[in-house]
Amino acid sequence: MNGTEADRADKRVYVDKRSPKAFHALTATAEAVRTVAQEAGLDRTLVELVNLRVSQINGCAYCLDVHTRAALREGETTRRLGVLAAWRDTEVFTAQERAALALAEATTHPADAALQEDAYATARRSLSEEEISAVIWVAVTINAFNRVSIMSKHPVRGVPRQ
Repeated sequence: MNGTEADRADKRVYVDKRSPKAFHALTATAEAVRTVAQEAGLDRTLVELVNLRVSQINGCAYCLDVHTRAALREGETTRRLGVLAAWRDTEVFTAQERAALALAEATTHPADAALQEDAYATARRSLSEEEISAVIWVAVTINAFNRVSIMSKHPVRGVPRQ
């Protein structure tokens, strides 16, 4: 492999830029899902918690950066964000938030039937059908964005802390 081929092999294709029609369709889906969540009565901070938890599971640095900043703008606390990965071991999340997080995790791991059944049972106790549908759509959508960003290797830029 010569230098040019090696350089090209190391660089990721930004699939959002390379296939803008597909990315615009995904963005339109996200806008529709935002409306569905709002109409279902989901608080914007809850939506951001779902976005963050799914992004944590998938290891998407870019989406973690974007949605951490969004959650903070919406009034979420650094304490709750700091323990989100271990939400089951805390008492800082409401029953509704816990149900939504469990459902988001089950949506992210669709092959785990036991996880799905458990999450659905929990969701039925704390969420309406509209809220369940909205949470699943939020999780489906952020999973798609995670994959776009991970496969494109979208960078998280900033000044390192000294």
